[in-house]
Amino acid sequence: MMEHSKDKAILTCALTGVLTNPRQHPVPVTPEQMAAEARDAFNAGASIMHVHLRMQEEGMGHMPSWDPEVAETVVQAIRQACPGVIINLTTGVVGKDISGPLACIRRVRPEIAACNAGSLNYLKIKEDGQWAWPPMVFDNPVAKIQQFLDVMAECGVHPEFECFDVGIVRSVGMYLKAGMLKPEMGRAEYNFVMGVASGMPCDADLLALLPRWTAPDSIWQTTLIGRQEIWPVHQKTADLGGMLRTGLEDTFYLPDGSRASGNGVLIEALAQYAQRAGRSIASPAEARALLGLGH
Repeated sequence: MMEHSKDKAILTCALTGVLTNPRQHPVPVTPEQMAAEARDAFNAGASIMHVHLRMQEEGMGHMPSWDPEVAETVVQAIRQACPGVIINLTTGVVGKDISGPLACIRRVRPEIAACNAGSLNYLKIKEDGQWAWPPMVFDNPVAKIQQFLDVMAECGVHPEFECFDVGIVRSVGMYLKAGMLKPEMGRAEYNFVMGVASGMPCDADLLALLPRWTAPDSIWQTTLIGRQEIWPVHQKTADLGGMLRTGLEDTFYLPDGSRASGNGVLIEALAQYAQRAGRSIASPAEARALLGLGH
């Protein structure tokens, strides 16, 4: 595997979650809110904005939207607020109907889109033994992944392979071997998602093992979900040469355990972890070069 520890650190900001209720948490929903939060994160060093879309109707801001009009309005607002920023669009959807995400990719043509790389029993259980939500399968069979990759190739979009478990990390190697990633789509990129209750735990010792299962000349980052326990694992990511992501989608807590007021302070903290590992922060142009975008 290529040695990346001397590489600059790409910072990604995950601006808002999937279902987080804006009445309870400071997550942005409107194009104006998304742009303001993105600008704070951009100024703190994030060159990539991971974008989820929310319904814009009054009282519906806790629900996801796959309306291409919403996608275009939100992405335009972010691009205007952050000159040169890289957009990374979510695509995650349960079930066979992926027409919404595909329509959004075609409309906004993000430079990067998430590509969920395998299926997962998506579970969470409460202390009293009751399920937090009805047990569900986040289904990402190979045929569905291929459909996403076909449209990403058509639109010049770089896929970021989201890996919720070790077997999914290993599956990405098979997708590459099968020729599912076209050369013009950039460098193979893994996103190790840690902290989903039924996926990989947010654990520094486990993280240290994962890069050996990535393809040669690939690049990787972590998405760490949880409270202040995620921050030592961010440091491990930085030390091992991985790329870094945080934001209100992933956590509401700063390293000292206090609540984050927004995305900017989370990215400021993340940048300090990169710098502690002796790595400088990649500009958008440097991030594009590292990821092989625009080939």
